[in-house]
Amino acid sequence: MIQINPLVFNVDEFIAQYGDQEQFELIDGELIDMEPTGLHEQVIGFIARKLNVEIDRLDLPYIIPHRCLIRLSDTTAFRPDFIVLDQTQLTQEPLWQYQPVITSSVAIKLIAEVVSTNWQNDYARKVEDYALLGVPEYWIVDYLGLGGREYIGSPKQPTVTVCQLAEEFYEKRLFRQNDLLISSLFAELQLRGEAIFAAGQL
Repeated sequence: MIQINPLVFNVDEFIAQYGDQEQFELIDGELIDMEPTGLHEQVIGFIARKLNVEIDRLDLPYIIPHRCLIRLSDTTAFRPDFIVLDQTQLTQEPLWQYQPVITSSVAIKLIAEVVSTNWQNDYARKVEDYALLGVPEYWIVDYLGLGGREYIGSPKQPTVTVCQLAEEFYEKRLFRQNDLLISSLFAELQLRGEAIFAAGQL
């Protein structure tokens, strides 16, 4: 993660100038270059494929948009690596018809962030902000084991942290190589940590 511009933006300015550039998000008015790698994108693609299969199999009214911004305040807009939206609720999103911007949690079913060098944001800032927004399920996919020991334990190893919203805070469960992920949204999902972590390799 690199702060590339000392200028302060509001969200409207950010969307106008950088809304179509997928590597940027806005945090407290600062333009952030997320610098995704090819391996990072492989992990996102793998998760999207697995969850799209479940969505089709269960005939759920969900979509996984290729590009989406979440407007949290006048100075912060996150661009999640992966988001599942309830298409039946998108009529309640005032901007969606004109641009891929979400302003509330009403349509959000799940968000996943794939950890890279900005792991502090994924484990701390976004945990707090997504909980306050009311996102019911949040996955932190740390396929390289980059997060701090207070988040993934010691010795550090690849970990998926599944956060389930309980009132205003997340209850967290850690899943590693041989563990079968447990998701409240996709209760029948058969997906092990090792499969996700392997997707981040050449």
